[in-house]
Amino acid sequence: MTDDLERATFAGGCFWCIEAAFKELGGVHEVTSGYCGGHVEEPTYREVCSGNTGHAEAVQLAYDPDVVPYSELLRVFFTVHDPTTLNRQGPDVGTQYRSAIYHHDERQRELASEFIADLEESGAYDDEIVTELEPLETFYEAEPAHQDYYEKNPNDRYCSINADPKIRKVRERFAEKAK
Repeated sequence: MTDDLERATFAGGCFWCIEAAFKELGGVHEVTSGYCGGHVEEPTYREVCSGNTGHAEAVQLAYDPDVVPYSELLRVFFTVHDPTTLNRQGPDVGTQYRSAIYHHDERQRELASEFIADLEESGAYDDEIVTELEPLETFYEAEPAHQDYYEKNPNDRYCSINADPKIRKVRERFAEKAK
């Protein structure tokens, strides 16, 4: 990672789908699937899926803020997942699929907090936003089989049902920022 890149970490359901959506954005140089917010060191996918580690499936981005600012990443994040469903995204249910923003510094925390408050004030959603806003403590990289999953498995039925709509949203609503 060059010195000009920053990091952002988001959890919004299955990391395969969120990873694929963020990879569509210009200025995003790297998207890594992993786990955040739990109490077990070096968790495995199987352990996280059990719901017993406290982790959320998450993605960590390395991005160029001069090309795609953090505020734009927030817009994409809140476009590609439902921030009003507690511990659920589509067919995936459990605390590992919660909506969360793991801020890397005070600036990210403030921007995310203001963004959520603006969404709530605008009435963008019928239900209350349940997205957690937590400081990033540790990001554990997921196993290699989970990295670039959408690209490696283009015919996977789960991805065609769940990731493809997210990718379409990014391409349509953020066309000026798409790769």
